[in-house]
Amino acid sequence: MKAALFTAFRSPIAVEEVAEPECPRDGAVVRVRACGVCRSDHHAWIGLDPDVSAPHVAGHEFAGVVEETGPDCRRWKKGDRVTAPFILACGECDDCRGGDPTVCNHQHVIGFTGWGAFAERLAVPHADFNLVHLPDALGFAEAAGMGCRVTTSFRALVDRAQVRPGEWVAVHGCGGVGLAAIMIATAIGARVVAIDINPEALSMAKALGAEATLDARGVADVGLAVRELTGGGAQVSLDGLGVTETFHNSVRSLRKLGRHVQIGMPLGKHMSPSVPLLEAVYSRQISILGTRGIAASRFSALLGLIEAGRLDVSKLITKRIELDGVGAAIAAMDGYTGVGITVADRIG
Repeated sequence: MKAALFTAFRSPIAVEEVAEPECPRDGAVVRVRACGVCRSDHHAWIGLDPDVSAPHVAGHEFAGVVEETGPDCRRWKKGDRVTAPFILACGECDDCRGGDPTVCNHQHVIGFTGWGAFAERLAVPHADFNLVHLPDALGFAEAAGMGCRVTTSFRALVDRAQVRPGEWVAVHGCGGVGLAAIMIATAIGARVVAIDINPEALSMAKALGAEATLDARGVADVGLAVRELTGGGAQVSLDGLGVTETFHNSVRSLRKLGRHVQIGMPLGKHMSPSVPLLEAVYSRQISILGTRGIAASRFSALLGLIEAGRLDVSKLITKRIELDGVGAAIAAMDGYTGVGITVADRIG
């Protein structure tokens, strides 16, 4: 089969013939019809993710059709339209049985701990637990664009922060995950202030529902500026980048008893930022929450928003490419100039 492969970190990504995936006994092989291009794929390509070794096929935001099932797979059959969380859990451990598969100790992470979905076919283990049925009305590109960015934002806002209508949500970083968060927060009745340094991203944030925007370039104290815009601070604030500066800006944006949610993955020098323990956590009593991925069982709530017409993920997709365009799309993420989500929807 064809796949977009890199043989060394930062080496060119080229479409090559690679071995077909083996179907797990309890799994399925999915013919990939679309796969989103995410900044996490860039992390893999440049060697920042400790789970990735070269040669490697990245890609974790997939949608497609079941092509083969193993003998122990009961729920799925050939031809089913599916997607899955990028964290494929075992379905058997205490975390999985308790409803928290994103912290499963036996997880397989598509495109990171194993080869991913920038390929014609992808093997999905524990398919009965991990695969998600796609409604016929939702296109493959839209389902892939929903990928980790929309699902992660949904869990961050709905499950972790438990955002309520009327609350202020500050979104620091208006890349794909930040824009998704803006759409979701707006859909559930929250008020949004979007913060970025890219005017195009801020313009798109406004179009997707942000009530206020803040260009952080030249702003001496972003947290103070957000508190002034929101009349005392946001109840919820998200760091969509995983950068020390945006983490601190997010924490400073909050009012008393506010909730910070860390969405962006902190890597390298950003892994261990200082925390204002006395001023923020002890005195203002803020909460610091982490989020990563989503359970397959929670897709139904997100898909319900889409089917009800309250969330249109197609608005996030700004570019569609062929499989051989994946390398250029990932390399372009060396900067922060892109807007919206790129989807490879011509895989084979």
